[in-house]
Order: sequence, then structure tokens, then C-alpha cells
Amino acid sequence: MSDPVAVAARDLYMTYHNGGSDVHALRGVTLDVMPGEFLLLMGPSGSGKTTLVSILGGILTPTKGAVMACGFQLTSLRSRALARFRLLHVGFIFQGFNLFGALTARENVELALALKGAGKTDSRAQALALLDEVGLGDKSNRKPHDLSAGEKQRVAIARALAGSPPLIMADEPTASLDAENGRHVTELLRALAKSRGAAVLTVTHDPRIVDFADRIVRLEDGVLQA
Repeated sequence: MSDPVAVAARDLYMTYHNGGSDVHALRGVTLDVMPGEFLLLMGPSGSGKTTLVSILGGILTPTKGAVMACGFQLTSLRSRALARFRLLHVGFIFQGFNLFGALTARENVELALALKGAGKTDSRAQALALLDEVGLGDKSNRKPHDLSAGEKQRVAIARALAGSPPLIMADEPTASLDAENGRHVTELLRALAKSRGAAVLTVTHDPRIVDFADRIVRLEDGVLQA
């Protein structure tokens, strides 16, 4: 588990207790994600994709196995240290955008920067630069209800990039978008992986975006397929 790997997962198992039975969400998953790589994680519903991404992003702790990310042994960290790891090292992008409706696009990004410790002046300048990078420099003062679905997802991407995290975890980022916007968002994520050297791991069911991937891995019944 050494550089240049951004994330290295070894022999991950995840078991949930459901009443009197056990549900095995992951069964011995081993996976490396490299800096600058745009990696798609695919598989049927219930195959363990979201569980795996949640473990790699420091949200969940596996039942068994180890994860090294950005030089941290995640499976050895306590909850407060994991929260700080997520804040400083991981940008999350969700299907539902998860923007604050009362805030403008700029303010949504500024808030993420402020949580990471940036000052007010710095936060504003960086937020504007990030929105410009995702093609929304002219819509920084608009609130989410004045933006299209594709534009909302671009704001979410700009927010995920706040503080230049080395890991980007995207869960179905194109599911709410039409074909054109889905393609634009995917092209943007891939370009950002290359320009920033971030490892971008994207969970998707969307066959329209497979041609953009550097690599595709597939989970079925908690097992990583060759």
C-alpha cells in the first residue's frame, strides 16, 4: 500500500446484521485507485457499490480488511479523525446534488471552503475560480431553483473540488441528467481528474458514460469481477 496509489483497499468484507440473518455486502474486495484516474464502479443494485465507496471515502468502517488512502490507514482511525479525513481529503458528489436552496451557487461553494478553514475573502475568490472552472462563472449569484439540473450538478462538482481534495467520490452523478448534460458532467469529471491529478471514483448504472472511463470495475454480490 504505497504511493503512487491514491486508495488501496485490501480484502474488504462488510457484513450487516439484519434481524436473525447476516447480509454480506462485500466479500474480500481488493482494489487500487490511482491519482488522475477516472474509474467507474458498476454492477446491479444491491451489489455493494455504495458500501464500497462509503468505506473508501471514510464514511463506513469495514467488518474486516484494510484501507490506505492519502497516507492514512482509515481502518485504524477513530470517528473524529475519520471526519477530519473526509473534510480535508475527499470531495463527495451525489445524484441529488444536495445543494442548500437558500444559498447562491457561490455561497454553496464558499461554505465548503469555510468548513475547511479558508477565510472569507479567500473563500469568495476560490469559489468564483471553481465555478469558472466548471463553466458557471456567469451564474455564481443564482440560487439552485434558477439553475438547470446539469448546472446544479456542476455547482456540486465545484463544491466537491473545494480545497483541492485528492479523492473525488461520485455516486450516480448523471442519473438525474439527460444525455447531453450527463455527457458534459462526465467529460468535466474526467478532465478534472487529469488536470488536478485527483482520483475520481464514480458509481454508475449509466452505460452512456463508459467510453470516458480509464478503467471499469464491476461488483456482483459483493465480489469484484475480473
